[in-house]
Amino acid sequence: MEENHRILFEPLQIGPKTTKNRFYQVPHCNGMGHRWPRTMAEMRGVKAEGGWGVICTEECSIHPTSDLTPATLMRLWDDSDLAVHELMIRKVHDQGALAGIQLVHNGQSVSNYLTRMAPMAPSATPTDTMNSTQARAMDKDDIKTLRRWFREAALRSRRAGYDIVYVYAAHGLMTLLYQFMLKRTNQRSDEYGGSLENRVRLVREVLEETKDAIGADCAVAFRFAVDELLGSEGMNVAEAEDIVGSLAEIPDLWDVNVADWSNDSLPSRFGTEGSQEDYVSFVKKLTTKPVVGVGRFTSPDTMVSQIKRGVLDLIGAARPSIADPFLPKKIEEGRSDEIRECIGCNMCTSGDYVAYPMRCTQNPTMGEEWRKGWHPEKIPAAKSNDSVLVVGGGPSGLEATLAVSNRGYDVTLAEASDQFGGRVARESSLPPLRQWNRVADYRTNLLSTRSNVNSFTQSKLDAAGVLEMGSAHVAIATGSSWRLDCVGSHHRFAPEIHAPMVVRPEDVMNGVTPKGPVMVFDDDHYYLGGSIAEHLASSGVEVVLVTPAAEVSGWTHFTLEYEHIQTRLRNLNVEIICNKGIGSIGDGYVELECVFTGKPRRVDVGAVVPVTSRSSDDNLYNELIKRQDEWADNGIKTVVRIGDCYVPGTIAQAVYGGHEYARSLEMPIDKDMPFRRENDFEVGKVWPEFPS
Repeated sequence: MEENHRILFEPLQIGPKTTKNRFYQVPHCNGMGHRWPRTMAEMRGVKAEGGWGVICTEECSIHPTSDLTPATLMRLWDDSDLAVHELMIRKVHDQGALAGIQLVHNGQSVSNYLTRMAPMAPSATPTDTMNSTQARAMDKDDIKTLRRWFREAALRSRRAGYDIVYVYAAHGLMTLLYQFMLKRTNQRSDEYGGSLENRVRLVREVLEETKDAIGADCAVAFRFAVDELLGSEGMNVAEAEDIVGSLAEIPDLWDVNVADWSNDSLPSRFGTEGSQEDYVSFVKKLTTKPVVGVGRFTSPDTMVSQIKRGVLDLIGAARPSIADPFLPKKIEEGRSDEIRECIGCNMCTSGDYVAYPMRCTQNPTMGEEWRKGWHPEKIPAAKSNDSVLVVGGGPSGLEATLAVSNRGYDVTLAEASDQFGGRVARESSLPPLRQWNRVADYRTNLLSTRSNVNSFTQSKLDAAGVLEMGSAHVAIATGSSWRLDCVGSHHRFAPEIHAPMVVRPEDVMNGVTPKGPVMVFDDDHYYLGGSIAEHLASSGVEVVLVTPAAEVSGWTHFTLEYEHIQTRLRNLNVEIICNKGIGSIGDGYVELECVFTGKPRRVDVGAVVPVTSRSSDDNLYNELIKRQDEWADNGIKTVVRIGDCYVPGTIAQAVYGGHEYARSLEMPIDKDMPFRRENDFEVGKVWPEFPS
């Protein structure tokens, strides 16, 4: 390792425990939890193998009155939950890491859909789930009972084998203990409400009682959001300094961040690496206990700087540990240039909201460690000396080339344009998405070191060219193109369109600035429509953003971008029109139609950019299929489509498709059931080990 990075590998005392280094995977949701426990445990175990000194769970509910259904997280309601935890702890301990658990009661932020028990809160209030459910105000007996639940959960955690046990009061309104601390959610007039001292009383009691119960054997961590960025209406630096000062020496570890989750896991479009420093740097000045914090850290030099300047003692990570579970080992082995850096797209957070195992744009093996046996750093060797041709150097083609080369095959990569990256290169040309080019940079950097890879740009191949190459296996990764006819989820048939009015999204990404006013018609509902609108508005163009949905960029609720997008578009004076489809596009105007009543509305514009749906660019594949009788004579055994050429999707899906191709090549894969299912998990059952 580089001499400057040695400080990152110093052991550190945390209460009665010692972590082997300063790399700390903070608690993070993953969409696996109690529902897919082996998937969750293997994922955590792989990260421990990758060198993280501490591996923590996600939120772990302590009681059925804190039921997060439909989200899939951890539970520790009674002893029947212990088997799930013991499995994860064993996987973590086997790699020499410490295991931490984040205990939580969610109070008013849940509706208890599964248990149907009445939600509880400091004061009577509607729950935060917009379903007419209300939480009842807790009385003194409820508070006493809650303290008992926390104590019992801490004792179970110790019995399960955890090294670090969290008291959790962070991420805004998500946690009951934080709800007690906030003026806007705690209107009590007894000793648990009113003054700051009273609002912190319950947190102090839970911390002290947790320490009393397990402090001799387990470290007790306190996760605290020091600022909600709401000024005097929320937690702010003035109150946070008083809270840290008054509780300074009680926990063994301070885990500090900003709230809510969308500010803590800030998308790269809206913040840089280390962006929380200005908010959390005061904490170490007020306590002698170690402090961990996050900031989408991927640069070891930035990590070292945080430690040496006294900002943090431990480098916390959620998203960077997902993008590259082996980040610590790569730094330790002097391979920092091989780190698969998080791009801050927050595809990972969507798993929690949509209740499926999390995915990662950069790391296609995330969530597949147990299910498919995929390891982020290990891949089966080639089964033959066959050569491989990959046509198209976008995210899927780059990943396929890299993974196939890692298996040991000789690979040729042919890209028609003058640069690699495909859609990633185009989309990251928009200023809001510049960090996303790491998808291409990471792969092109590693490919440049591979002696078994020949890569070419400005090499557009037709069917005859592919046949002449004579590669045994051909992967067509030619991507997709945005449709110009406005057909998408809303319009199943194309409206009447004056063609000169329509501008391709690709043209905007390639530098074309249409004459305004410009209408961006967004029926994709993810990031691109809003990004194009933001880019054009920032360039001085008058923009109107139209969607048939009830809100713009609706899917970004799941990636924590939504509120930031709305704020930025409004600050740029983008006019937003919802619940409108396109009746027709004329010369200099668009006739909109209400999606409910059909009532028309004319908007005068100079151009329309439709961001609706995409068509696969699969002409080359289709031509090769027509000439299948020529394959054998040219040495070709297989031709397949991958990524957007197969089916348009997210960048994460494209990368996954490329990786799946490489893993499947000449391998005995059951195409009907290409993964293992967790449908036989039983308490006390012995699970098969991870296959070699």
